[in-house]
Amino acid sequence: MPVSLDPDAAAVLNAFREAGRPPYETLSPAEARQLYLAGRVATNPEPPALASVQSLTISGPAGSIPARLYKPLKLREANGLSPCLVFFHGGGWVIGDLDSHDVVCRTLADEGELIVVSVDYRLAPEHRFPAAVEDAIAATKWISGNALSLGVDAAQLFVGGDSAGGNLAAVVAINARTEGPKLAGQVLIYPATDFSMSHPSHSEPETSALLTHSVIRWFGDHYLNGADGIGDWRASPARMQNLSGLPPAFVLTAGADPLRDEGDEFAMRLGNAGVPVVYRTYPGQFHGFLTMGKLLLKAGEAMREIGNWLKAMG
Repeated sequence: MPVSLDPDAAAVLNAFREAGRPPYETLSPAEARQLYLAGRVATNPEPPALASVQSLTISGPAGSIPARLYKPLKLREANGLSPCLVFFHGGGWVIGDLDSHDVVCRTLADEGELIVVSVDYRLAPEHRFPAAVEDAIAATKWISGNALSLGVDAAQLFVGGDSAGGNLAAVVAINARTEGPKLAGQVLIYPATDFSMSHPSHSEPETSALLTHSVIRWFGDHYLNGADGIGDWRASPARMQNLSGLPPAFVLTAGADPLRDEGDEFAMRLGNAGVPVVYRTYPGQFHGFLTMGKLLLKAGEAMREIGNWLKAMG
């Protein structure tokens, strides 16, 4: 069934195409990062006012990991400690950073009334798989281990992210099942879960919007060390056969997204494994719409849904 974009999403997509922005796969990773970061000026909404934003340095397996802690004006607290969302940004493991998702994290902190810690994991191709995974796991453990000094309630620790960041959040949640820390939930925003790219949504012409089929392959070629990584659950969390015992999940997908079907399937498998799942799909939106709140009303709606789920979980 053909995907039909919402009118505002169709207008945004047409504007991107008419602007003649070069495809990421025609650029170097450094150039792609600059282009991605520059785009936020046109698409990010005005961020909410916060109580504080603090730079952190986290001890990682290959050196320090930059991070940023966001504290909203209205913060849920008990005995001076608050719930915390550890956030991993999207960008195909190649682009994106703390600044590209600054407004997203500010908004999540405000909507969820909790602390958000954004993690600036190592990027490919300078640091290929599993570098990003190692950093994400190490950062989550570090935040849990330093919860008291950060004002975080270690019993209310969530992980989340969009796209590649959703992939990392899912992998961290699976890893934490055996290695800890115990997580209160996971927020998977149009997550990449299977590098085989064999689901139907990877071949529908209508889903090749912004996150095109060709740029997905470009990301994968930069991130993975050849085809061997495809079957590794740390790259493709859908390859983990047993999904039982994982923390409750909020899973969001978009209709015009190559990752739509694998996100749908992962949410269904989590539910079938006994994991409490709240599943939301935005059929008229394309991949990446959540960061475009200045242009897309549905982005704000999705942010509120995620915030309400985080509040309900806490």
